[in-house]
Amino acid sequence: MALLYGALVLLIGAALLLTTYILLDRSLGQIKFSGYNGQLHLTDTNGKEFIFDAPQVQKDIRHRTLSYLLNNGLLYFGAIVIIGSIGGYLLARQALRPVARITATARRLSTKTLSERIGLGGPDDELRELADTFDDMLGRLDAAFGSQRRFVANASHELRTPLAVIQTELDVTLSDAEASAEELRRMGEVVRDATNRAQRLVDALLALARLQGREGQGLEVTETVDLQALIPNAISAAESEAAVRSIAIEAHGVAASTMGDPRLLERVIGNLVENGVRYNVPGGWVRVATDVVGTGEAAMARLVVVNSGVSVAPEEVEGLFDAFRRGGRARTNQRGAGLGLSIVRAIVDAHHGFIRATAQPGGGLRVEIALPATADQAAPAPV
Repeated sequence: MALLYGALVLLIGAALLLTTYILLDRSLGQIKFSGYNGQLHLTDTNGKEFIFDAPQVQKDIRHRTLSYLLNNGLLYFGAIVIIGSIGGYLLARQALRPVARITATARRLSTKTLSERIGLGGPDDELRELADTFDDMLGRLDAAFGSQRRFVANASHELRTPLAVIQTELDVTLSDAEASAEELRRMGEVVRDATNRAQRLVDALLALARLQGREGQGLEVTETVDLQALIPNAISAAESEAAVRSIAIEAHGVAASTMGDPRLLERVIGNLVENGVRYNVPGGWVRVATDVVGTGEAAMARLVVVNSGVSVAPEEVEGLFDAFRRGGRARTNQRGAGLGLSIVRAIVDAHHGFIRATAQPGGGLRVEIALPATADQAAPAPV
């Protein structure tokens, strides 16, 4: 920037000097000492005659004036360029001091110091906006790395639990030299259940990773899907668990078509119904409904799942969509890994829809999903 400032002063100074030279040259060319173009014979007060050549005198004056301007102007021009360059350097140094501060902060950053901020302050100018934007980015990175660390810690804990069960069962049973066939069978059943739990967790982690890895790349399969037609399979998968706890599952609504992957959308409904049954109270209920809201291009195919259950604080609702969160509590003894709603949100985001959850006054949760409706489902806008 100092070089740019110096070059700018150089160009402006050269332009001013050249302009002054041209204007002065033209001005002197228009001055006439007399109306004669030749030589004049003049006599002074002493009676002495001499020759006065007006054009030559005018030419000499013009030449001397322009030479003086050019010689001295170049000296002043050089001094101005040097002073301007020094001033430009000092100005650039002062102006770029916030940038140097941002650079120094960026060099100090690591995954362990993302909590550091620039906090530039000062006037509300472009550099202040850059520093504030950088601080906002650091905040998002800090939150992302924190979420990643919690995710890894929770995943490790979840995987360690079934592995610990398997290890304990094997050590206890195999250390007993007189273990009966019945005890070995019981150990096998415990190990099988723990293995199934670990397998479900790994499958859920892989599904979530695939969805997040394809963010912005679009869906692998896109076709017309009727949300209402996917409900029976989702209910059927949860009926056995619902029957054990005497939970009633109801479904009603109208056809609601959208464009998307039918396997992923069926998993959305299945996860929501499963959560509604799993985090419910004995003798509770789960209601699933579909409809189409809006008109024209703004029409949305909507799925609503409402269930009874324990009370959930409104401030805990948003946290339910975080990985390894169950009913607003992390890592309880409930079944499942707490990845159901995380997968649901990832699928909804991949389908360019939105999801909203609200706590019910009497307990339980209401989850609403809206996806862009197909053209045949979109009611015409009123004229």
